[in-house]
Amino acid sequence: MGDMANSSIEFHPKPQQQREAPHAGGFGCTLAELRSLMELRGAEALQKVQEAYGDVSGLCRRLKTSPTEACGNVSAGAEDEGEAEAGWIEGAAILLSVTCVVLVTAFNDWSKERQFRGLQSRIEQEQRFSVIRDGQLLQVPVAALVVGDIAQVKYGDLLPADGVLIQGNDLKIDESSLTGESDHVRKSADKDPMLLSGTHVMEGSGRMVVTAVGVNSQTGIIFTLLGAGGEEEEKKDKKGKEIVTSSKQQDGAMESSQTKAKKQDGAVAMEMQPLKSAEGGETEEREKKKASVPKKEKSVLQGKLTKLAVQIGKAGLVMSAITVIILVLYFVIETFVVDGRVWLAECTPVYVQYFVKFFIIGVTVLVVAVPEGLPLAVTISLAYSVKKMMRDNNLVRHLDACETMGNATAICSDKTGTLTTNRMTVVQSYLGDTHYKEVPAPSTLTPKILDLLVHAISINSAYTTKILPPEKEGALPRQVGNKTECALLGFVLDLKRDFQPVREQIPEDKLHKVYTFNSVRKSMSTVIRMPDGGFRLFSKGASEILLKKCTNILNSNGEPRGFRPRDRDDMVKKIIEPMACDGLRTICIAYRDFPAAQEPDWDNENEVVGDLTCIAVVGIEDPVRPEVPEAIRKCQRAGITVRMVTGDNINTARAIAAKCGIIQPGEDFLCLEGKEFNRRIRNEKGEIEQERLDKVWPKLRVLARSSPTDKHTLVKGIIDSSTGEQRQVVAVTGDGTNDGPALKKADVGFAMGIAGTDVAKEASDIILTDDNFTSIVKAVMWGRNVYDSISKFLQFQLTVNVVAVIVAFTGACITQDSPLKAVQMLWVNLIMDTFASLALATEPPTESLLLRKPYGRDKPLISRTMMKNILGHAVYQLTIIFTLLFVGELFFDIDSGRNAPLHSPPSEHYTIIFNTFVMMQLFNEINARKIHGERNVFHGIFSNPIFCTIVLGTFAIQIVIVQFGGKPFSCCPLSTEQWLWCLFVGVGELVWGQVIATIPTSQLKCLKEAGHGPGKDEMTDEELAEGEEEIDHAERELRRGQILWFRGLNRIQTQMEVVSTFKRSGSFQGAVRRRSSVLSQLHDVTNLSTPTHVILSAANPTSAAGSES
Repeated sequence: MGDMANSSIEFHPKPQQQREAPHAGGFGCTLAELRSLMELRGAEALQKVQEAYGDVSGLCRRLKTSPTEACGNVSAGAEDEGEAEAGWIEGAAILLSVTCVVLVTAFNDWSKERQFRGLQSRIEQEQRFSVIRDGQLLQVPVAALVVGDIAQVKYGDLLPADGVLIQGNDLKIDESSLTGESDHVRKSADKDPMLLSGTHVMEGSGRMVVTAVGVNSQTGIIFTLLGAGGEEEEKKDKKGKEIVTSSKQQDGAMESSQTKAKKQDGAVAMEMQPLKSAEGGETEEREKKKASVPKKEKSVLQGKLTKLAVQIGKAGLVMSAITVIILVLYFVIETFVVDGRVWLAECTPVYVQYFVKFFIIGVTVLVVAVPEGLPLAVTISLAYSVKKMMRDNNLVRHLDACETMGNATAICSDKTGTLTTNRMTVVQSYLGDTHYKEVPAPSTLTPKILDLLVHAISINSAYTTKILPPEKEGALPRQVGNKTECALLGFVLDLKRDFQPVREQIPEDKLHKVYTFNSVRKSMSTVIRMPDGGFRLFSKGASEILLKKCTNILNSNGEPRGFRPRDRDDMVKKIIEPMACDGLRTICIAYRDFPAAQEPDWDNENEVVGDLTCIAVVGIEDPVRPEVPEAIRKCQRAGITVRMVTGDNINTARAIAAKCGIIQPGEDFLCLEGKEFNRRIRNEKGEIEQERLDKVWPKLRVLARSSPTDKHTLVKGIIDSSTGEQRQVVAVTGDGTNDGPALKKADVGFAMGIAGTDVAKEASDIILTDDNFTSIVKAVMWGRNVYDSISKFLQFQLTVNVVAVIVAFTGACITQDSPLKAVQMLWVNLIMDTFASLALATEPPTESLLLRKPYGRDKPLISRTMMKNILGHAVYQLTIIFTLLFVGELFFDIDSGRNAPLHSPPSEHYTIIFNTFVMMQLFNEINARKIHGERNVFHGIFSNPIFCTIVLGTFAIQIVIVQFGGKPFSCCPLSTEQWLWCLFVGVGELVWGQVIATIPTSQLKCLKEAGHGPGKDEMTDEELAEGEEEIDHAERELRRGQILWFRGLNRIQTQMEVVSTFKRSGSFQGAVRRRSSVLSQLHDVTNLSTPTHVILSAANPTSAAGSES
């Protein structure tokens, strides 16, 4: 059995081995046969199975498995495999500084990438699939699936492997990720049994025999096509056509299957086309492709930083150009006009040296002006937050979602499992004309009613739903599967009966027809054949929906009596509404008998599920999590509106919302049902109007009986709305497959880690590993902390930038030399960029972050208070430096360093200026910890050991540079008295900070804010179309691709994944799961910067592209 497992896992193409061993692992069919089988669809596939194997059982025999017992216990898994002499010193010192900056940056990037790998491997390990082995239902990691496994598929699953359906109940599959067709495909063992990897189960359940895993599955073939396309292009460029043909011959089996796949599936072939056209460089095709690629919205912070970075970059470029021009003009005029010298050939090297010196000063100004530490600060802050958020049960899938969450102004939350415990129990029931406020004693019920009730619940629920004994003594029994069904099964156990014998008597494959639960039906029905040849249908669902289909109800003797509309209204008023007002979810359980004489048309669901007899109505309680009311209070204090969007009844929803604190007595709020909501927002033609929506959403707090479409409409409406002071940033929670569009449309989508389906997790940005609302509040806190960390860093860096640029510019213009030398500037740059970004970006969040309103989309990155701090500290620092520059030599009684000859030794004068400048930056770094005008800048400083270490470490290195740096750093040693004066001036920064905090910001109307978010109406259609080029231009303009650091991250991740995917098939399964959203958006395959960099854009939190369908 082990041989079989290993051979089935090792499915990388090895043509030589395959030819030698056509029946690898002793299977009764070859890899080629299985692959050709999986390329067929519908009747053609069925015919092939019948011709080649007799039936699915024959195929199972060939694969050495059994449809019932499945594989033996497989332990599978692929294991992964004088002056002239000293002239070189300055250049070497600059080189060393640059190397230092690059290495620190690279180390930070590497550690961030490693953290991401850790997160990704965790996601991979968590991806499990239900299989039957040795007659036991097991959850195995996706990478351990082997050919011949019998896998259980159910609503919400993302299929990790190809297979053939053995038995299915109302199974519908979304194959749009492979075919592009949005219609759901009905699957059945007798019509179309082929199930393909990468597709989503939208309805129903069933069992399949696995026939292909890894690179031989349909998803694997597409991944191979993607990889092969890029590799072949590279080979053509490098080595010509000979090697390509040899590689094609070598990979003959793979090639033929690819061409078949292309012929078979036109949509895939079509969607692969842009790859070739973009790499071929044909401009027309590239233009067409560009037009088809939707413009992705940048995150809130990304947009603001992009704008600010471009502005600063341009300002720095202008300042450096002016500096060089003034220096050159000054030198030329003074030398050749004032002194009247003639340009002599022998003097040319000297003049050139002067010009080079001027150019270096210009570059120095530019280097200091451009804040290249900005992307580093952002990535450090985000990566640090992401790591810490793991402890707070937030698994971040998209890095920028972490920051966007800090700006959230609205949260649309599910009720079940998020606000409530998702441990449901039946607490009230209506049985045999009696309303029981607690579980009735079995003796009080007629045996007929009890028997019908037990059968209706046991049979008409997913057989995977069970109640298992508690893991620890004294704990509650474990609920496995759908929680509502668990509550009903628990009710059966409370009535001293057992559901397991009923299920053993009528196993799943004996069920005649199953209408599975979906968001449209809001009910589930199961048909069984009776011993007399007739049929019995059991149905359960939302009480107000199912009671409308009931024409009879069981009385106290267990006999059916008429149930008229008047009786129904009476029951709603007296039974259902009181239950709902207690916060209970009401479920109706009913049945219907069909005579043996004529079998109904089971496809006509409306006819079949009608004329029912009501057995019972039960009230299920899902208690509110004890910590939720406090979490919602925190959100409201933080300026975030919480809305509940649920499929539950309006009264239940209102009761739970009141318990949570979402609605307060005396407040002006709306609680609507889905139908009423749609009536209010749609015009006569049934179209949604934004103006109508804008009248509803500001007051809406509860949306009950809502469909997934309603949820998506609400989220889209709030995001697109332009009413109110600022645009809304919306977070959404969801757990079901149908929540996918709303999760994708939201600025931040939260999926449930426990109750969430694979589809919901794929569409989300953050996964709540504990399904708890309080974790969302933690995400808000971390998000705001990221935003504040970036603002702190900006406040610090821009102060240094302003001072350094003005000093270098003014000093150069007046004294023809920058008081701060190039190497010194690089050291300052290292302090500002790398060390400061590490120190300020790792500040831990505090509860005080939740006491202010969210910034929103439009609020500028640099507030008026921050601008006051930047300019205030700049004035202090410039005053000190210019005083030292022009009268410092008199104060310290030393030689002046101004107007020194070209290669003069370092002066004490300029060393004091450099040292004072660095001291002021160090103490200003402490000031920069507070950005909202707080006075106590030391508050919480010891809770951040990284900050303390960096400040003290920088101070120690500064002492070494000044005392022992010598010529390379243009420094000469200072005395103790001079050091104390430098320190005194540095500490003055803290005192000056208190002076600045005293000045009220409201009085400084002249101050401008900077770094506004791009406004909604700011971008014209033309700009939107040219968005990609603008960003790329900005990337080229600013060093080290400063703006779209995320794009670089995505690029590396995707390339690494695609490469590792083809190295081994074990990790491939994880890659398939991670990148399944890629398959659903193959038309998003974009080509950026260079033809070899193919980027598969994963689901973006803010992109609605292709997600609404």
